[in-house]
Amino acid sequence: MWTCLCQLCFYLLSAIAVAALSIVAFVLYKTKPYPNIKRHKDEETFLDPHSIKTVAFPSLEDSPSLELSVIVPAYNEEQRLPAMLDECLAFLEQKSGGNPSFTYEVIVVSDGSQDATVPVALGYSKKHGAEKVRVLELIENRGKGGAVRMGMLSARGRNLLFADADGATKFPDYDKLEVALKQMSPEWRDDGIAIGSRAHLENDAIATRSFFRTILMHGFHFLVWLFAVRSIRDTQCGFKLFTRTTARKLFTSLHVERWAFDVELLYLAESLKVPMSEVAVRWTEIDGSKLTPFWSWLQMGRDLLMIWLRYLVGAWRIASIQKKEN
Repeated sequence: MWTCLCQLCFYLLSAIAVAALSIVAFVLYKTKPYPNIKRHKDEETFLDPHSIKTVAFPSLEDSPSLELSVIVPAYNEEQRLPAMLDECLAFLEQKSGGNPSFTYEVIVVSDGSQDATVPVALGYSKKHGAEKVRVLELIENRGKGGAVRMGMLSARGRNLLFADADGATKFPDYDKLEVALKQMSPEWRDDGIAIGSRAHLENDAIATRSFFRTILMHGFHFLVWLFAVRSIRDTQCGFKLFTRTTARKLFTSLHVERWAFDVELLYLAESLKVPMSEVAVRWTEIDGSKLTPFWSWLQMGRDLLMIWLRYLVGAWRIASIQKKEN
């Protein structure tokens, strides 16, 4: 009896080992180690509404020429974008008015929008000038992470912020992120990320959410901690500030282009030992979210597992390390 049981356990463990090795081999075979960042020709330029000419975007590899670039990913956001841009630009104009050395740009990245997102954004470019507001129109929908990356790769700032188009985070809280980043990274050549966080609001969120959504939230946080990021409590807040050097390292290595891209960014940052600071920000839930709790979080859970597995077995590698080694 004991012998049969031992044999059964041996066969079971052998089957599990074979299955695990088969999965690893399949992942290695089907996965490219570095992201293939494609950019259509029409995505290399922006329209200047005053001259009615297209102008080439700069590159993140260039030296910076502004203090701050704000990247706003937008997919079918004609309704929510104006309120966000009004608050954002009013704050930035006031800040630059009090400090002439503070220069900025806002890049609205339309992620294959099918509504009037692009005309709405171009209206702000015409009002404020293409030097301050530019519109990057992606030919096809890439996902939020893909849109943020394209905006980052087109930016001129010493520091680069991405902010959600819904305006859920109060834009004046940028000042808190700026202070935190400068304490860690005085120069744009230094590494650093200041991360807007809603972790301090978690108890209030639990009180207003359904039991089902609360379970999903805790489950997602546990998976993030287990498979990817352990030093940051809120990985998903759409309000993160990077030095230019850090943005170059992370966004050229980013593989995930949809909802879980924030997690991979911070996983990469932890792997590269980039200094990070989590900063409490004001946040209000805005109607019209594109995220459906169960299916979006299921997709993110799958992406978390694949992020962990692919980096664990070496199927994915960090491009900035490869450049340094070469």
